[in-house]
Amino acid sequence: MSQDPLLVSSQQKLLAALRLLFASIQDFQEFDPKRDYTPKEREPFDALSDRYLRAFESCLKFFKTWERVNEASVSDTFRDLLLRMEKQGFISKAQTWVELRDLRNRIAHEYLPEELARIYREIVVGAGNEFSLLKQKVEHN
Repeated sequence: MSQDPLLVSSQQKLLAALRLLFASIQDFQEFDPKRDYTPKEREPFDALSDRYLRAFESCLKFFKTWERVNEASVSDTFRDLLLRMEKQGFISKAQTWVELRDLRNRIAHEYLPEELARIYREIVVGAGNEFSLLKQKVEHN
């Protein structure tokens, strides 16, 4: 990977955000939508979703920085950026990241326990797997 200072900084921030997210994923215990959690009991779930949001945003910043440093042009749309990252092997599929962005948007607006349980599961399984692939690629370039 280039030794450009902006890219190195972006890479470090991305890896730090992913480490926090993976720590929450590792400690994840299934959310029971029928249970009435105390505020203290909700903290691990809140940390999981907050860390997901930060990791997702760090990914996008890294993608944009990588693109600025390594390509002659900058993508006009989110989809174009994702297609470029897919071509470079940073992500598995652009559509997966469209779905991860949708997940990010749902986190901020959902309060129904059943939907929260689905969101937490999607973070742990879907996002966790995709972010693991990205982490490996970033670390080995």
